[in-house]
Amino acid sequence: MQNVITYGQAPELEILTWLNTETPLCLSNLRGKVVVIHAFQMLCPACVVHGIPQASAIHELYSHDDVQLIGLHTVFEHHDIMTVEALEVFASEYQLTFPIAVDAPSNTGAIPKTMAAYYMQGTPTLIVIDQQGQIRLNHFGRLSDMQVGNFIGQIICEE
Repeated sequence: MQNVITYGQAPELEILTWLNTETPLCLSNLRGKVVVIHAFQMLCPACVVHGIPQASAIHELYSHDDVQLIGLHTVFEHHDIMTVEALEVFASEYQLTFPIAVDAPSNTGAIPKTMAAYYMQGTPTLIVIDQQGQIRLNHFGRLSDMQVGNFIGQIICEE
């Protein structure tokens, strides 16, 4: 597994709104947990076929005391049709129960704020942040469930 960016402190998420959570999530409040961010677009075929099922499995399989899964809907194309309302319908149709953050749009271009802060190359992107808030993985593209599960398990055991 290759990292796109170097390790370092994870920047805070810049979010427009949240789905599937009563209160917004903040990375600084999640210290002590492994945070897994699944960045996706609802019109991305690889996200729908591979990324979203993997994110759902992570959310279902790991203890919420150890791992916090966050879906990050990061729209860098087709802005006019990928609205929050469309995402709400998508999340309902795909029965997504994990928290979903809507990346805040940029004031200067097409790339939203969190996507830019994490130097994401596209979607799907998987970001893993350790219990101390350090980025341990920033991967664009598909990883096997075995690779992801092994990686998360190793980080949980480090504590």
